[in-house]
Amino acid sequence: MQSKLETIVKILTDKKKTISTMESCTGGGVCNAITNIEGASEVMKFSAVTYSNEFKIKMGVNKETIDKYSVYSINVAREMSKAITDYTNSNYGVGVTGKLNRVDKNNPFGEDNITFVSIYDRDLDKYYTLSIEATKSSRNMNKELIIDKIATLLLQII
Repeated sequence: MQSKLETIVKILTDKKKTISTMESCTGGGVCNAITNIEGASEVMKFSAVTYSNEFKIKMGVNKETIDKYSVYSINVAREMSKAITDYTNSNYGVGVTGKLNRVDKNNPFGEDNITFVSIYDRDLDKYYTLSIEATKSSRNMNKELIIDKIATLLLQII
C-alpha cells in the first residue's frame, strides 16, 4: 500500500491537485496513510473525523439524507465527499462511512459489515463509489483493507 500512496502523492503534487477527507469508521486512517508519505503537505488540505451524525451534519451532510438512507449508505458517503471538497476547495474529496462488524445502537439501520466510500472529483463534478465488506477478523485489519481499496480507486481516478 505504501507504494500506492507514494504514487498518489507524487501524481497529485505533479498535477498541483489537492485532496481532503471526511472519515467515520476509518477514524482518519486515510488521511494518516497519506500524511505518512513525504511531501503530503503539498496535497493534503484537511481531514475531518466525523464519527457522530451531529458532526457529519455540521460539516455539510444533509440530515434528511441520513434519515432517509441511514448514516451507513452510499448516499451519505457521497455527501461527505462533496461536502469536504466544498469546505476545503480541494480537487478531490474522500467520504467514508460504515460499520466494521459491529452494531451501532445509535444508528440501528444499515448493514453491520459494509463500508461505503465515495471520492468526489470537483474538476469533473463526478463521484466514484464503492462498497467494501468488512471481512477481516480485526478492526485494524478492516481499516487497512478499506484504505488499500481507496488508494487503488484513487490511482484509477487521478
